[in-house]
Amino acid sequence: MAATLTDILEPGQPELVATGFEFTEGPLWDPAGFLYVSDVDARVHYRVHPGSPAEKHVIRQNSGGANGATFDSEGGVVICEQDARRVVRMDKDGNLSVVADSYKGVRLNRCNDVVRKSDGALYFTDPDKKLPMGERDLGHSSIWRVEPEGWLIPVAMDMNHPNGIAFSPDESVLYVSNSRPNPHLHVYRVRENGTLTDSEVFDEMPYGPQGEADGVPDGLKVDEAGRIFSTGPGGVWVWEPDGTRVGIIELPELPANLAWGDVDRRTMYVTARTSVYRLRVKTPGLGQA
Repeated sequence: MAATLTDILEPGQPELVATGFEFTEGPLWDPAGFLYVSDVDARVHYRVHPGSPAEKHVIRQNSGGANGATFDSEGGVVICEQDARRVVRMDKDGNLSVVADSYKGVRLNRCNDVVRKSDGALYFTDPDKKLPMGERDLGHSSIWRVEPEGWLIPVAMDMNHPNGIAFSPDESVLYVSNSRPNPHLHVYRVRENGTLTDSEVFDEMPYGPQGEADGVPDGLKVDEAGRIFSTGPGGVWVWEPDGTRVGIIELPELPANLAWGDVDRRTMYVTARTSVYRLRVKTPGLGQA
């Protein structure tokens, strides 16, 4: 029998963690017990400590439109800065260094989201659809791989607007959400050398009656069972690894991204417009790789 949302979620409604933002993105749980959250429109990056009430601490003003984030092999926070058009690394003291901002002298687009592979390589999405035509220096949207040695390699250029990005548990598959046009979840097979092949649509994610105002395919994560969770039109979409659509988790506000958190990784933290919410799940989320 196919799983339902009841099989996946613990009983209860989404719980408000923190609010008062303009547009939340880039959630990343730190084992120290807090959540990195970016207020993209306000260009402020926060540490949010869940509690009653939650504590919000500003890490950085003028964040460059910080968006998706992950940890690198040394515990540094790797952040996509969409407005600054680069990927940066923040060390434990808050110092920044540039991971990638150009390819063969050509400026990147609007770096969006990032994930780390177990070999230490970073993969990030770089859509160009929200750039004015005259600023699309590369001429295409891309998915990039940053080798452990720091080399930047293009691994896919066939998606319109690659956005959220996550690996399957065994890293043989890479999932990428496509925001616009043709909203859908995309999938690639991952070769042993880290390049991608067998590009295809995993499932369509059509806009709601109000178009993009009802949400677009955006941030995504995978749990230990291989289920895929992607924010999208109307909420968080959930699939089994075989492509069976389980359902859509609705929240009080439209979500943009999500992260696994707490010691057991069984809390789904969701950044949704002006707020951050959380839900408990029955299967742990895939650990930060």
